[in-house]
Amino acid sequence: MEQNLVSLLKQEKIVAIIRGIPNGSGEDTAKALAAGGVSFLEVTLNTDGALNMIHDLKGKFGSQLRIGAGTVLDLEMAKEAVQAGAEYIVSPNLDEEVLAYGLEQGVEVWPGTLTPTEIVRAYRLGASAVKVFPVGSMGVKYIKDIRGPLNHIPMMVTGGVNLDNIKEVLGYGAIAVGLGGNLVNNELIKKGDFEQITQLAAAYTRLAKEVQVHAAK
Repeated sequence: MEQNLVSLLKQEKIVAIIRGIPNGSGEDTAKALAAGGVSFLEVTLNTDGALNMIHDLKGKFGSQLRIGAGTVLDLEMAKEAVQAGAEYIVSPNLDEEVLAYGLEQGVEVWPGTLTPTEIVRAYRLGASAVKVFPVGSMGVKYIKDIRGPLNHIPMMVTGGVNLDNIKEVLGYGAIAVGLGGNLVNNELIKKGDFEQITQLAAAYTRLAKEVQVHAAK
C-alpha cells in the first residue's frame, strides 16, 4: 500500500488542498476537481467539518480520489483523521509521534520539512515522502539546490506553486506539488463556479503531465 500510494503520487503529481471552503460545498468541489483530472485530495483539519468531509468524500469518491487529511499537528489529530478514513496524513511540521502512528497503522504520513536536517530526519524515521514547506517564501530554486545532495528522498512541494512555475518546480525533481488557493479557490466555490475549478484542475494536470524530470539539473 505504502509504495503504491507514493508511486501513484509520482504519476499524478498534484495534491489538491481543501482549506476553509464554505460548509456543504465539499462534494461539489471534489466532483469538480476529479472532473479536471485530480486524483489526490487533501482536506485540512482546520476546515469546519473536516472529519465529516473526509468520511463523506471517501464514501462517495473512494474509487476516484485518494482522500487524505492535512494540517495534522499532533497525535490526537492523526488518530481522528485515520478514524475518519484518511488514506494519508500531511503536516506542516515534523511530529515524530504522528509519523510513528502512521507507520503503525499503515497510513502514509508526509511530514512538513524545510531544512536538509528535517528532510533527512523525516526520511530516516520512515516517511516515504516529505512535504517541503513553505517553498514560496524560499523561492522555487530552493528545490533545485536541496535536491542536489538529497535527490534520493521523494519531496512534495507546497506553498507558492502556480500555473507559471509548476513545470519548473516539477522539473527540479519534486515528485508532486500541493495546491491550495491557486487551484481550490474559495471565492469561486462561494460563487458556485465549479466549472472554473474543473478548468483550473485540467490546466494544472496538463502542465504536470508535460514535465520531463531532470533531478538536480
